Amino acid sequence: MTSQPTVKTLLILGATGDLTGRLLLPGLARLVATGRAPGLKLAGAGSSAWTPGQWLDRVNTAFADAEAHADAAGKLELKRVLESTSYHQVDVTAPGLLAALLARLEAPVAVYFALPPHISQKACEVLHPHDVPPGTRLVMEKPFGSSQESARQLNELLRTLVPEDHIHRVDHFLGKATVLNILGLRFANTFLEPIWNRDHIEKVEIIFDEDLALEGRARYYDSAGALRDMIQSHLLHIMAIMALEPPASIDERDFREAVATVLRASSIKPPYRTSTRRARYTAGSIGGREVPDYADEPGVDPSKNTETLAEAQVDIDNWRWQGVPFILRSGKALGTKRKEALVTFRPVPHLPSGFTGVDSPNQLRIGFGPDTLQFDVDVNGPGDILSLDRATLQAELNVSDLLPYGEVLEGVLRGDPLLSVRGDTAEECWRIVDPVLAAWSRGEVPLEEYPAGTSGPAGWPT
Repeated sequence: MTSQPTVKTLLILGATGDLTGRLLLPGLARLVATGRAPGLKLAGAGSSAWTPGQWLDRVNTAFADAEAHADAAGKLELKRVLESTSYHQVDVTAPGLLAALLARLEAPVAVYFALPPHISQKACEVLHPHDVPPGTRLVMEKPFGSSQESARQLNELLRTLVPEDHIHRVDHFLGKATVLNILGLRFANTFLEPIWNRDHIEKVEIIFDEDLALEGRARYYDSAGALRDMIQSHLLHIMAIMALEPPASIDERDFREAVATVLRASSIKPPYRTSTRRARYTAGSIGGREVPDYADEPGVDPSKNTETLAEAQVDIDNWRWQGVPFILRSGKALGTKRKEALVTFRPVPHLPSGFTGVDSPNQLRIGFGPDTLQFDVDVNGPGDILSLDRATLQAELNVSDLLPYGEVLEGVLRGDPLLSVRGDTAEECWRIVDPVLAAWSRGEVPLEEYPAGTSGPAGWPT
């Protein structure tokens, strides 16, 4: 990685959108308040005719929590950003307009595309290399492209504008603390890494179940669905980190190459009717709140058959993991919020006779947000010393003082691509899911249903 100057201006495209107000600006506020974005200027751009006052109100609202908890120096930094921020009404898909805006901002500029993927691509297509000042960084939200081929084309386009190490394909799901917690757990404990393989592990499940429904995101979500939105974009990456070979260092080159190596060996194998499942929610209740049928949500086209719950078994064809299923699942409007990786170990080969009670396989749970660790073991129960009982060892893992998007932005501003998805890796994730998407579009896998607020369709594991 070449040495890069610190970013002077953060330009957010899609500044009036939900992503900016709900996640980007609060993440930036915490980063600024901790003194890790000295001198940074903030600019917003969007197609809406917002006044400077409207933009300032949005930034003020997003900064409020960080300001309330900041020390005196942090409050001054937040005030400095607020006093210098600006909003620009720009159609970023019109030739020359984004280039003209970049020319007016203090360089180096990090351009954050908080836009739908097809708009981001159009904005890049109207830029020319001479429009992009030296040191500019392009920050792309996931999903990156809509297929392996489109991701390849987008990679080629971006590389005509800036070098690869100036492209940040961000994955906010993978905070730096989460990544380092998994790596530290695996590689700093001699009792764990020797059994982290097919000989001792029966299966690995990576689950992201939300108790939120569509929440007004039909414009994006109804064209994406759970497989694209979560499994392709996020869970495959977590799987790769869980499964990678020990890297020589946590330098971005060693780490990201280890991730890419796992994904190159990964696939979802046919028949897809047995290796994948899909479903969407119907009307129900979550926490006393009534949720309409997904097909009746505003902006939804029922004929698209968009899934709100997806599950896929990924096989990793290498020495360490041959025969171990990695089951990735994500869904919306479920009764229980669950974000974790669950590792189930193989049963002991023989339990001496005389013991009673249930002898269950050991399980290791790694929770994401908050990051926790739980290890389920069988121990001699109280009372009858020969009766086995289940005990859980628990620990809280390291927590970052930044929000997930603050960690992403810190990497962007410093030019550290550790949390950024490498171009070839983005293409590999699409290679894995593209055949499944094609099979689903042909109707080879039935679209099941589940009432909102339940654990999923009848017969699915919980």
